[in-house]
Order: sequence, then C-alpha cells, then structure tokens
Amino acid sequence: MPQDAAAIRSILSLAPVVPVIILDEVDKARPLAEALVAGGLPVLEVTLRTANALKVIEEMAKVEGAVVGSGTVRTAEHMRQSVDAGACFMVSPGAPPRLLDAAEDFGVPLLPGIGTPTEAMAAAERGYSFLKFFPAEAMGGAPVLKAFASPLPDITFCPTGGIDAAKARTYLALPNVICVGGSWIMPADAIASGDFNRVETLAREAAALKG
Repeated sequence: MPQDAAAIRSILSLAPVVPVIILDEVDKARPLAEALVAGGLPVLEVTLRTANALKVIEEMAKVEGAVVGSGTVRTAEHMRQSVDAGACFMVSPGAPPRLLDAAEDFGVPLLPGIGTPTEAMAAAERGYSFLKFFPAEAMGGAPVLKAFASPLPDITFCPTGGIDAAKARTYLALPNVICVGGSWIMPADAIASGDFNRVETLAREAAALKG
C-alpha cells in the first residue's frame, strides 16, 4: 500500500522538531527520551547507525508519551528490525524503488528522503505525500523547499540535515514544511555527562518554535 498519509501526518504534527538521535549507550536511552518528551518533543527518530540502535529504540519505546521511530532505514531487514523493536515510524535518507516496494509489507509508515524535484515526483507517483528533504542545508536549504511549494503543492516535507534552532524557524515558516529534524537539542557533551536537564531545556525551546 502507499504511504499512510493520515498516520504519518498525525506523528509529524505532534511537535515542530523531531530529534535525530545517534546513540549507542543503552543505559542513556530512557533518560534521554524522558528529557525530550518532558521538553515537548515526543517524536524521536533513532538512527540505525550504532551497534545498539535497536536496543535504544526498545528502551525509548517504554517511555510514556514517546513516539519512537527508526532512522537511516535502507533495507527491508532494517524495516523488519525496526518494527520488531517497537518503532512507530521509519525514516530513510533516500527513496529507491526497492525500498518503497519493501515498505508495502509493513504496517508502520515510512518517511523516505529526497533531494530533487524528480525524486519527489517519483515518490509521489508511488503514493507518498510526506517526504524527508535531505540533506537539507547541503541541498540548498529553505530557499529550495520554498521553490518546491508551487510546482509540488501536494507534497509536505520534513527537512533534516545541518539544521539548528535559528534555521529551523526559517524552515517552519514555509507552508510545505510540517516539522524539521535535528540533533542540536542533544549536545554530545550533555549526553556524555548525563546532563539531561540541559537537553530538556533545549527541547522546550525547540518545542516553542513556530513558523
């Protein structure tokens, strides 16, 4: 089946920012998720870039109010593992046909990534109306998405890649952006030192961002 637009819309509309999480320390998964949720960012994307990413998803999924998904999903096996770990959604850096084919076998919605109008149109032909714009800043940033709005009015984006608090505000002001993805809310030194109060504060500031 094509993308469940209602399901992915309901997830992405919960907060203006989706934390993009790269974490290997399983013992820090729950306190990190708790800090982000407490700060008003319940939608958490855990990238499959570390050895313990699936365990991190499992732990974060136990946190009340957390809506946990997997990121850097590139294969059908990644999808299967994500669903088994409790992911509520999946995010991919790209949108190759075989990946979109594989997504039809799972009930969890996929947010595939695109970087050009052609890629966006190809995904739209497959029934995808919500897409990740990646890597956002490297691909030209907010001006590019603004240019997409008129010729691609039926597609809504979640830009990710190189975005910070200041840039997020610019993206969120665009009519075709539902939210942004970013990691600035979780400074590496804060996670390393266990300063989750700082993470919660940054999350609260991000949750207050309006377009």
